[in-house]
Amino acid sequence: MAKLTLNVDESVVTRAKRYAARRGISVSRLVEQFLALVSMSPRSEAEDLPPILARLRAELKGASAHSAAYRKHLERKYR
Repeated sequence: MAKLTLNVDESVVTRAKRYAARRGISVSRLVEQFLALVSMSPRSEAEDLPPILARLRAELKGASAHSAAYRKHLERKYR
């Protein structure tokens, strides 16, 4: 396993330690999981999706998610 030294703001480190402790993992494992997640290629990410999410993603492909349209939707919904 390779060793990595990072410079991170103290408040971020504190929050990361709390987050990791609540999940019963080390901060090193948390960073490793994050880096593994963000370094995935889009193709392998799609392959790893559960079938229901893959279908939803396919159905929503090309759908717009503009904040103005969503705001109008919420205004109509909560009148």
